[in-house]
Amino acid sequence: MALTKREFLKLAGIGSVAAVAGPAVADKHELSDITGDVAPISPAERAARVTNAQRLMKEHAIDALLIEPGSSMTYFSGLRWWRSERLTGLVIPREGRPAVVTPYFEEPSVQESLEIDAEVRTWHEDESPYKRVAEILKDRGLKRGRLGIEESVRYFVANGVAEAAPDTQQVPADPVVLGCRMFKDAHEIALMKKANEVTLTAYAHVYQSLQTGMSPDDVKALMRDAQGALGGSGIWGMALFGKASAYPHGTSMRQEIEEGQIVLMDCGCSVHDYRSDISRTFVFGEANEEQRTVWDTVRKGQQIAFETAKVGTPAGKVDNAVRQYYESMGYGPGYATPGLSHRTGHGIGMDVHESINFVNGETTPLAPGMCLSNEPGLYNFDTFGVRIEDCLYMTDDGAQWFTVPPDTIDAPIGKPA
Repeated sequence: MALTKREFLKLAGIGSVAAVAGPAVADKHELSDITGDVAPISPAERAARVTNAQRLMKEHAIDALLIEPGSSMTYFSGLRWWRSERLTGLVIPREGRPAVVTPYFEEPSVQESLEIDAEVRTWHEDESPYKRVAEILKDRGLKRGRLGIEESVRYFVANGVAEAAPDTQQVPADPVVLGCRMFKDAHEIALMKKANEVTLTAYAHVYQSLQTGMSPDDVKALMRDAQGALGGSGIWGMALFGKASAYPHGTSMRQEIEEGQIVLMDCGCSVHDYRSDISRTFVFGEANEEQRTVWDTVRKGQQIAFETAKVGTPAGKVDNAVRQYYESMGYGPGYATPGLSHRTGHGIGMDVHESINFVNGETTPLAPGMCLSNEPGLYNFDTFGVRIEDCLYMTDDGAQWFTVPPDTIDAPIGKPA
């Protein structure tokens, strides 16, 4: 039999229904925005990021960066733009004022969202935007410099700039861009904590709302509405039932909730551009012995990953430690199923997936400010899968949770850190 709200709250250690301030148990129309106590990244912080990037450019002998619309552009400039065949690009020189290249008719809109002191250099429809980039490099004394290309820049853009500035050597911008973005500061971590709080609170609401016969779309809609009401944006989610839960990224098979069935959800949102990513596995009704055993094994694997994640430890060793435990329990070997068929975790920040990963062979040492997911699921394609995912951030004292994982399948939500 499914837990009542009162039974769930008691198991979760929250207390009586009357003692709860709404979000965990309220109707979606009663859920309210909980993000008012966090502020967005300020223009001064973005300017400091540009200064940090320029410092790293000098260290790595890179003379300028070229960045297209996306999270890196927003990270440095605050500019939120989209990608099309018309180039809008950000150029950050090693010294001097950054510049934005954009179509002439877009300049007023670009100026509205730009949050740093930057030149805006425009081009008309019958002109080459790549020549504008080349002119900026020349004006900054970088005609023959090394131009760092951010990893998501499209080929036709990089090629167009190469033709317009043939004396410029194009090199990966990773040492600079990742050197900034991989290490989150206290403000970024606070925003990620809030995003994770939104998602976890929404999970508690949805868990109490599950009903026999619901489809994945029904459950995803509940989660979307709850996260939105709580103040999340950029909302995404997945819901898998029964055998489908063994497919980590879903399946087209028809599903609906049945008594005694596994329900696996993977969901997240953004708060002021910073992401959450949490997976929870429930049983609709009473869990059987096999479901409990697999759930407990996954939870122990997650704890092993958390305890292995220490400053200076190569990130791949976190994955290795989990896989060694799973193999001792008869799973695998390696990435084979029944077992853990994907990496133990991935970097997270403004993007759901960032560098680096908890994956075999990753030698990058963990360092303060790194943020990663911790999600060592177990999957059997013939039966079901279990995934418990919470994100962590690295400190001098080791890993810290963004959300505290649950300890039992009978109270499967957990709590904010």
